[in-house]
Amino acid sequence: MRILGVDPGLQATGYGVIEFNGSTAKLLEAGTIKPKKTDLIQNKVHAIHKNLEEIILEYRPEVMVLEKIYTHHQYLTTAGILGHARGVICLLCAQHGIKLVEQSVTRLRKAVLGKGRGSKFQMQGMVAHALKIDGNKLTLDASDALALALGYTQISTRQL
Repeated sequence: MRILGVDPGLQATGYGVIEFNGSTAKLLEAGTIKPKKTDLIQNKVHAIHKNLEEIILEYRPEVMVLEKIYTHHQYLTTAGILGHARGVICLLCAQHGIKLVEQSVTRLRKAVLGKGRGSKFQMQGMVAHALKIDGNKLTLDASDALALALGYTQISTRQL
């Protein structure tokens, strides 16, 4: 099974594609989409759509795991802005017939780290260990995306 994890954002969208055979995961691709800071919102959303679509066409994931939005009431504007990136990502799933799964960060960290609270750096280290790669070569956004994909493998195998 090929799984695409996506950590959405208009400034940086992390992505990671893994192949999971039921017991081990193998890294296929990971990176970060960074639209220009000065771009208009429609150009940022287009860059996310275009780049993720290229990844989808190349790797053909069966599942996309997207981080759920969680925000405090004082950051509602941020959640609204993040919604633009998430909207185009959800559209890609519909356009390409990919199963969309949303995961909360707390549930994901519990699946990957064994506890619901942990830092991005701890996640990066665990992702690197699980995939047998150099974590220093991953951005935090890419490692978060890979953590989503890995977390899905842990959560889905426990539910079987």
